[in-house]
Order: sequence, then C-alpha cells, then structure tokens
Amino acid sequence: MAEELTFHLEEFEGPLELLLALVSKHKMDLHNIPILELIDQYTRTVEAAQAADPDISSSFIEMAAHLVEMKSYLLLPRSTEGERMKQELTGQLIEYDQCRRMAALLRAKGEQAPVFVRQPMEMEWDNTYTLHHAPQILADYWNALAGRTRLRREPTQQQFEPLVTAPMVSVTSRVVYILRRLIAGGAARMSQLFARSQSRSTNVATFLALLELVRGGRVTLGPKGELTMQRGRLPRERAKEEE
Repeated sequence: MAEELTFHLEEFEGPLELLLALVSKHKMDLHNIPILELIDQYTRTVEAAQAADPDISSSFIEMAAHLVEMKSYLLLPRSTEGERMKQELTGQLIEYDQCRRMAALLRAKGEQAPVFVRQPMEMEWDNTYTLHHAPQILADYWNALAGRTRLRREPTQQQFEPLVTAPMVSVTSRVVYILRRLIAGGAARMSQLFARSQSRSTNVATFLALLELVRGGRVTLGPKGELTMQRGRLPRERAKEEE
C-alpha cells in the first residue's frame, strides 16, 4: 500500500507542483508514470486538504476533477482519449519540471555572482531661477495671484443702473390692470396678460396678481388658460355679511 502523505497546499504554487512532489516522494519515473496510482494519491491529498480548509484554491480542485475524468477513460479497454490525456499530462509535468530546474539554476548563479553596491552621492542643488520674462508678464501673473484680474473686479455703477432704475411694479396695480382688461374684453386667456415687451418685474407682478384673484374667487381659470371674471359680490362675501 502506498504511503499516505500530508501536504499543505498553500506551500505549492499550483497543482502541477503538487503532482511533481508526489512523483518525487514515491520515486516514480517521470517519463513512465503509473498514472492511476498518481491520480489516487493526488485526489486523496486534495480531499484531505479540502476537509481541513474548504477555501483551498480552485485550481487544485479543477485538476482533481480532470484527473478523475482521465482515470474513468483509462479504466476503459483501449481508450484512446485516456491515453491522449495521459500523454498531455506527462508532457506538462516534464515541461514544468524543466522550468523549475532552470529557475533554480539561475537563482543559484544569481546568488553566487558578486554584487557591488555604491553609497548614494550627496549632491548640492542650485534652486536659482534662471529663466527671464518680460516685466509685463510678471506683473500679469502677480495680479492674477493677488486676485486683481478683470474677472474679480467689483461691478461698476453702470452694471447696477438697470437694476436700480427699474420701476417698481406693485401687485395691487396689476390686479386693477387684469380686472380692467377682463371687463373691457381685452383678455380672454391667461397668455394675453403677459408680453415679452414688458419687464420681468411687470410679468412677475401680473402673475402674482392673477393668483390672488383666482384664490379669492374673483377670476376662474379654465383648463386651457381661459379666464372668466365673477361680477358682483362673491358667495363668500355674502356669507360674511349674513353672519
């Protein structure tokens, strides 16, 4: 009976390295591997490791599944697919073993080679600014850093004049305006109360006046913007008088 081995899978870079360790431990001929015995050794090793640590690398489990599939083909009489898989695995192991041997040889030669290390030299840095610029360019950059650019200048009086000299439009005056337009029949829709030629403050005051008239019940607004004025006393005014 083959000797049972205990391996820690985290010590191996991958499943091929584990297979080579099993081959070396059991003194198998790499060019004539007893593949069924090697498969049994590998699957038992992976199963034991998975039982101790369920989070082992998926590459080891994937190789175990591949080897089990290979074993199922090899157990069949005259299985060409099993022989093909066996030759492919043998070639991978031989190639991987050669790469490992070459890497170890290069590592050993690198460790034997003399290494000369030189202490870093102390250098004196010259921080003198040697570029030359026109005085106007330097002045422009200085003004930009000091916040004196044109973008940050304070607004002039001419810029404020349109705001200061704009006429104040009261909401009460626009209430009278709307009622007069409705009585005269000059406004059948809400859009007719506003005009682009009017100032923004005038249109805003007109809108607020219209809201006040609708809220008070003096004007009703239809779904398509049509306006209707309630003449005479409103129902709520009569109710207050009766109280």
